[in-house]
Amino acid sequence: VLQGYAAEMDNPLMAHLISPELQNKKDILFGNMEEIYHFHNRIFLRELETYVEYPELVGRCFLDQMEDFQIYEKYCQNKPRSESLWRQFSDSVFFQECQRKLDHKLSLDSYLLKPVQRITKYQLLLKEMLKYSKNCEGAEDLQEALTSILGILKAVNDSMHQIAITGYDGNLNELGKLLMQGSFSVWTDHKKGHTKVKDLARFKPMQRHLFLHEKAVLFCKKREENGEGYEKAPSYSYKHSLNMAAVGITENVKGDAKKFEIWYNAREEVYIIQAPTPEVKATWVNEIRKVLT
Repeated sequence: VLQGYAAEMDNPLMAHLISPELQNKKDILFGNMEEIYHFHNRIFLRELETYVEYPELVGRCFLDQMEDFQIYEKYCQNKPRSESLWRQFSDSVFFQECQRKLDHKLSLDSYLLKPVQRITKYQLLLKEMLKYSKNCEGAEDLQEALTSILGILKAVNDSMHQIAITGYDGNLNELGKLLMQGSFSVWTDHKKGHTKVKDLARFKPMQRHLFLHEKAVLFCKKREENGEGYEKAPSYSYKHSLNMAAVGITENVKGDAKKFEIWYNAREEVYIIQAPTPEVKATWVNEIRKVLT
């Protein structure tokens, strides 16, 4: 892909096949695939090869390189931009010509999906290896490697949702790390405002997608998109946010094990939040408590 497509975009002999709108868009189309390729070729593959005789110790190899695996997050974040560009130009003569020369049965988009598929496969591989390595040396490293890879997958998944937030004025990066994201039913009960609003609010929940950052929690409304692939991915229109410095939490709301309360400015605003399951509630309550303490 890097030699047969990416490099060809800079080949003067192919320039006449590339439409002007596609020129200079190489970075969008391929993201940091080259970085991923070099990491595997120069570092990870060589490391793996040193464990050929001792496969049960391979967990160590993952742990040593765990930071490098974050390059996948960058690739996945760029993927929606890459896909929308591909859809515009998929029938371009340039791509057809490259595919013909490479004698590939599949078109470029199938290969651009590979890194996304690859990062999700590691956890399956590690789980499988753990199954057969229960009591041997290296089992702890395999377990730790699995936990770390699952952490990276969660970060990739969360960041894919985060880049779909629209309508937020500030810079999301200034809110600190994204810790959790998910969909909830939310009731509001504010001291200000008309009593009518208050009564109405009590009965009818709003569906909100919450993003918990270290410095703020964002409330967004999820909009389902129509389309293929990443186009189907929802977008989230920003409604409001609460600064974590002024947030309080009530863990138990009587009558429902799935509900908890987030309140703001000494209960001036109260949000009753219902999670899909008691387990999801527990995870969120723990994360929020960590931020608050």
